[in-house]
Amino acid sequence: MGMAGDAFGSQLPQRNRELKQERAVRTRQVILTAAAQAFAAKGYPAVTILDVAQAAGLTKGAVYFHYENKDALALAVTEQFYVRIGEITDAVEELALPPLGSVAELLLRTATAFRDETVIRAGARLQLERQLIGVRLPLPYEAYTRVITSWLARDREAGPGDDRPAPETLATVLVSAFFGAQHISWVLDDRASLVERTTDLVRTIIPAAEKDLGRCPSAPRRK
Repeated sequence: MGMAGDAFGSQLPQRNRELKQERAVRTRQVILTAAAQAFAAKGYPAVTILDVAQAAGLTKGAVYFHYENKDALALAVTEQFYVRIGEITDAVEELALPPLGSVAELLLRTATAFRDETVIRAGARLQLERQLIGVRLPLPYEAYTRVITSWLARDREAGPGDDRPAPETLATVLVSAFFGAQHISWVLDDRASLVERTTDLVRTIIPAAEKDLGRCPSAPRRK
């Protein structure tokens, strides 16, 4: 009995530490969600730690306990942005679409996320405001461009070839056009038209993808 009790008692500190760690993880996520909402809505310069604390239902001290300043919050939200972009990319990979279909589906899913997901909207705005932020943010869309390049290269290897630019060049053009389109759509209609704009972009820049668009779950259906 005594030994069993000692064993049980020795487990309590470990369990308490685990509970504290779980609470800390939950609290950080609540803070990051509130920060993403604030950055997306107001932009980095206008957001204060008090804004984030109030939105999270916490004190300023609680926010500072987890993030030393607003720059640290901006970096953490931007890192979440890229984690989410990576998740979208992985989900498209799992569909095993033809290479051009994968490119189209990735752009369309990203467009939907820009329209609907707060952390994506926040991350995009923070990238635009990066010169105002006192920490170095990840370089924009590097991995995203690389994966599109790899799909375009795979398509070129599989086909007879055409007069399209090199995969690296075409990927850069696609990514630049897409992120320009999302910015214009954001200004004009809060990205309500972004999926349709992205579909037009794909059809215009890589018309060879037309045959695969019908297999893309995210493609708008022609009326």
